[in-house]
Amino acid sequence: MESVISQSPARVNRCFTFMASTVQAVLLSLLLVSRITPGSSQKPLWPQQHVPVVWPQQTEELAAPHFLHPAQLQVTSSCGPECHRRAPTPSYRDLRHFLSYETLHSSGQLTETAVDIYGFDPNAFKTPAGRSRAKRQIFGHDSRFSIVGHDFLLNYPFSAAVKLSTGCSGTLVGDRHVLTAAHCVHDGKNYVKGAQKLRVGFLKAQQKDSLGRNDTNAAKMKFQWIRVKRTHVPKGWIKGNANDIGMDYDYSLLELKKAHKRRHMKLGISPSAKQLPGKRVQFSGFDNDRPGHLVYRFCQAGDETYDLLYQRCDAQPGASGSGVYARMWNRRRRRWERKVIGIFSGHQWVDLGGAPQEFNVAVRITPLKYAQICYWIKGNYVDCREG
Repeated sequence: MESVISQSPARVNRCFTFMASTVQAVLLSLLLVSRITPGSSQKPLWPQQHVPVVWPQQTEELAAPHFLHPAQLQVTSSCGPECHRRAPTPSYRDLRHFLSYETLHSSGQLTETAVDIYGFDPNAFKTPAGRSRAKRQIFGHDSRFSIVGHDFLLNYPFSAAVKLSTGCSGTLVGDRHVLTAAHCVHDGKNYVKGAQKLRVGFLKAQQKDSLGRNDTNAAKMKFQWIRVKRTHVPKGWIKGNANDIGMDYDYSLLELKKAHKRRHMKLGISPSAKQLPGKRVQFSGFDNDRPGHLVYRFCQAGDETYDLLYQRCDAQPGASGSGVYARMWNRRRRRWERKVIGIFSGHQWVDLGGAPQEFNVAVRITPLKYAQICYWIKGNYVDCREG
């Protein structure tokens, strides 16, 4: 039998590529099909939570928006986890303002919609028990996985990850809807350049070579783009600046001009970190340092507040806007369900006593945010009663 040493360099490369893909496939299969929490015989259950109603009241047209290109798509803040915990509980009037929203239409029209809130208990603003703070770095071995195999990229849940023309990532949460970070389209004061003609990219199937085999050259991977019809951004993000508590509302929903044909993820209310299987979160996005690759990662959740989840997942710019998800057992439907429970906001610099630190932060989908985003998708509150 011909040894690997005696084979041509091209054939050796193909051999090692195949071996690496096989190892990756086995590892990811083990990660994604795990049905129980390590060390436990109990199924991780989706908690049953009451869902309030966020109901649109009045919509009015605003002046034409300004489109500016920020220096970089990231959030800067002087408020860390403890600062967020000490923040005063928002009043009913505050919540109505924060959850009112702007809608940017592809025609350039900008509207603002006021909302009212029903069935929300203010006592729900309880910050989960704190954990060790998670500083954002890639420690030693980079734990990210580049998903380049044809069988993975076009299969759920990886197929639900999409790329935005502004350079961020997003997640399919409806037949025409994509969930992403607000700062990917708005810097807190102005819409970013390209927001009016925003497009969403879907990774296409890999090309075949002359022998009919999948081409593993990531540089040749292509996107199919669909234009965005409407972009919803909560007023809690648009407060004149994005450097304070506004990061709690760093989420946006995009409505596509036409339906896609891929399976989308369900939306879910974020459980506390201790309720997550293995206390882990996971998400996939298009990190800038790996062009043409979809990058998957998982890690333990760290510190958390009512609105934010701090974690240790390795990530680079471009992954912002990715849907953070978990897989747990639905008792009522008696089946496993994977749901988006947060939006990866990305790299947030926090000035802690003159010592800047960088964190990986995700915006948790709270009951109020779930009610709002679900209404944007469904157009009614009747179909938004289960989170």
